Amino acid sequence: MNLNASHVKKSGRRKFIGNLGIVAGALLTGAPGARAIRFEANRREMQDRMSATSELNLSSIPNFCSHEHWGSIGSIGYIKDTGFRCDAVAGARPSTPTSIWDLLLDPYMGAIIQRSGLTADSAARENGFNSMKDWWKADPSKALAVFKKLSASIGMLGTYHCTCRGIENLYGTDIRNFDLERWISVDKEIEKRYSSLFEWHQEAMKKNNLSKLIRPVQPEFYLKEDTSESKKLELSFTDTILRIDPLLGMWKEKSARRDSLAEFTGTDPADAKSWRTFITEVFDLAAQNRATGIKQLQAYNRTLDFQPRSDGEVKFRGTLTPGEITIFQDWVVHECCKQASDRRWPHQVHVGTNNLRESGPLPLEDLSKRYPQMNIVMLHCWPFLREAGQLARNFPNLYIDTCWLPVLNPGFLDEALDLWLNYVPSHKIMMAHDSTSIEMAVGSSLFTREILAEKLARQKSVFPGGDMRSLALDLLHNNAVRMYRIGNEV
Repeated sequence: MNLNASHVKKSGRRKFIGNLGIVAGALLTGAPGARAIRFEANRREMQDRMSATSELNLSSIPNFCSHEHWGSIGSIGYIKDTGFRCDAVAGARPSTPTSIWDLLLDPYMGAIIQRSGLTADSAARENGFNSMKDWWKADPSKALAVFKKLSASIGMLGTYHCTCRGIENLYGTDIRNFDLERWISVDKEIEKRYSSLFEWHQEAMKKNNLSKLIRPVQPEFYLKEDTSESKKLELSFTDTILRIDPLLGMWKEKSARRDSLAEFTGTDPADAKSWRTFITEVFDLAAQNRATGIKQLQAYNRTLDFQPRSDGEVKFRGTLTPGEITIFQDWVVHECCKQASDRRWPHQVHVGTNNLRESGPLPLEDLSKRYPQMNIVMLHCWPFLREAGQLARNFPNLYIDTCWLPVLNPGFLDEALDLWLNYVPSHKIMMAHDSTSIEMAVGSSLFTREILAEKLARQKSVFPGGDMRSLALDLLHNNAVRMYRIGNEV
């Protein structure tokens, strides 16, 4: 469903009516004169917000997708010890027909279902099938009936709604009503579209004004390809960020990934000197293939406090203790930051959402001071919204990207913008999606534009002289253009 003035007006009207009910209930306990004053003040404020929101149509504003994982689904595949095939093979296309289940039971939703104790594929196995996808092929009616029951628990999740809204936008069907014939029809259309994957991505991007695309990829992505034609097609509209986190695991005595990269670079990293050469050669390889920065997700399994280490402190290979692993990882991160700083590459850092005891962003203050020429982009940031806002406000090379927040929960983006818009300078905020498919990204973009329109409408009523459309252009597109030096400002 495209964001347009009519939709926003209807949405605002629903909120207005609901708020009137709340106000009316509260008024029952106040004095008559005070009740009338409060009622009139609330009525005028809500009417002003409705009017401003209906005039702020953000659908024509381009949205820069600065951090995406499109292709991280079952039909495109997974490579053991490396990760999703799309991140390790340039131009990776589906190896099996893509189904509606590949999109709905993607890694995000699949993990939610598993961790929450719910079952999807186990129900299929109980009925003699390996997965919901296989069950669907054999008996779509029964498979859908089981998933419908499951949706009673997951049906309100942001991940589910983003994908469903994206499907509705791109295929013209709302699958949340669980009409079997509609599901079958959409399933066939998805298979057809994904058979020409990169043409489909470009078509969907154009329809929804998604201006540019950056994907974080493994180092192997720059060495491997599906076919030369598919690689060329993908890279005709896709830029990349080099993931450095694989390097942090190459301390083991035996490492097939390290050996493979060493064979290509001609350097086997075994000490400080050879490791520096090795890292430089990996970065050169990425630069030759249009890399625009680096990314790491160490917040999944350790603190973001990367201490400076001398060469003599580090054990570079062998059977390392946990403390020795930390020292090795610290050293590698700092060497990668030196490279990024010299190349003026941004550094995307996963913040929060997992490993909450240790994934807070405050240690990034030290990293930002040590490498002032390297911009650090804090991704996601929930639940550390205040901490991230404080860093972005006070340090020139620390920035925020709201990607993944609508997918986790649109309310998180709502909360973040309430905190940041009147506290963090607006040039410090970008708004991507961190989605596993183009469908999820489209749904996330719809939520993003709607929530942003509502927030800016409120700002317009408080600061009537502000140019809210220009501000939206910066948040959705121009700030990322400046950060990654891709595309043109609007």
